Amino acid sequence: MKLRAVVTAVGAVAAAVVVMSPAQAATAQARGYDHKDPYQTGCGNSARAVRTGNINSRLEGKIGTVKLMYSFSCKTNWIEINTITAGYGSITVQNARGTIDTFQFRKGNGGRHWGNMVNGNNMCAWGSASVKWGSGMGGQVGTGGTGQACK
Repeated sequence: MKLRAVVTAVGAVAAAVVVMSPAQAATAQARGYDHKDPYQTGCGNSARAVRTGNINSRLEGKIGTVKLMYSFSCKTNWIEINTITAGYGSITVQNARGTIDTFQFRKGNGGRHWGNMVNGNNMCAWGSASVKWGSGMGGQVGTGGTGQACK
């Protein structure tokens, strides 16, 4: 009888650990997409821009836009930019839990670039971009970011 009681108690604890609330399941799913490409995973199919900003150069003025994207199906955020075709640089996204992803992009792709994702389920995120062209010296650099968005 003692053995049966111990087995039943252990089984009940194991069942409690396996069962997750819908919010916990969504967070676990979103974390599984950290540092992955939003379009290769299909997360980009249900996304929209939730914050936007300009990429500005001290000498050239506005050289592009930066968008904080949110995927409704994957519960993730990432940064997309549109800038000069000759531009290269970095795209960074961060969430309130401290997960950061920085993606280096090269010239081309018509100036459209995006970074990898971070968990955006029930938390805030924001991002930025830095663009260089030519030598990146003498004002051939621009930066911009988005405000914080919370989902």
